[in-house]
Amino acid sequence: MNDQPQISRFDSDNRPAAPAFAEPGVPQIRALNLPGLQALYVKEVRRFFKVQLQTIWAPAVTTLLFLVIFTVALGGAGRKVIGVPFADFIAPGLIMMAMLQNSFANASFSLLVGKIQGTIIDYLMPPLAVGELIIALIGAAVTRAVFVGLALWLAMLLWPGVHVIPQHFWAVAAFGLLGATMIGFLGLITSVWAEKFDHAAAVTNFVVTPLALLSGTFYSVDRLAPWFQSVAHLNPVYYAIMGFRYGFIGTVDSTIANPLLIAVLALLGVNALLGVITYRLLATGWKLKA
Repeated sequence: MNDQPQISRFDSDNRPAAPAFAEPGVPQIRALNLPGLQALYVKEVRRFFKVQLQTIWAPAVTTLLFLVIFTVALGGAGRKVIGVPFADFIAPGLIMMAMLQNSFANASFSLLVGKIQGTIIDYLMPPLAVGELIIALIGAAVTRAVFVGLALWLAMLLWPGVHVIPQHFWAVAAFGLLGATMIGFLGLITSVWAEKFDHAAAVTNFVVTPLALLSGTFYSVDRLAPWFQSVAHLNPVYYAIMGFRYGFIGTVDSTIANPLLIAVLALLGVNALLGVITYRLLATGWKLKA
């Protein structure tokens, strides 16, 4: 039996009745709009995958050149960092750095290009809740980060003198996803705030890149002066790279107690904060709606 109320197609005079519409502002999709969320996610993934030479392989090759330069210049004569060969130490950090940069690039492009080209209505008009919009856009950014990370990892597997076999896969997966999600939120906030590509490039050059380069990617933080270690511990990207590196080499370059637990809590806290900010910006339509 169909328990839904039947709406008569005829009025009291047996004439065709006007079609019944919902009151303005009353949602008709009350549960998760999974088909719509999936459609937007697939659309965003296809967008960067159509130009995969630029969005996946080019960043992987560029980051691989960092590995070549640093291992040739600094990795000779059996140089070790925190007890592991320098090449093994730097490789996971480079993978994570590339993942973060590409997660930001993808998230910061989505809404910005819509505003510039006048197609932002394609994101705002479909029956998607703010949370569903965020999940789809952040999911696509993390997907691109994973593809770049896998491409780099496969290349480093074949690179002589570099060992990138994960020792703790849970750490690789957890810190990789937490880090990529965190920078994805930052990219989405930038996409809402920016009015032209120069604004997004400024955030990349003055925020994302310094955070990545000053997070222990190329060096061990425990070798720094105490005051600089304190500064590094305030950088959330440091915790993402430290935990991701731990998944490959099984050790951390930190003197703080319970470093992995603190790293997870710090990343969860920053993700929650950025997620709330992103939700509020999209819910209010700041710089998106007239």
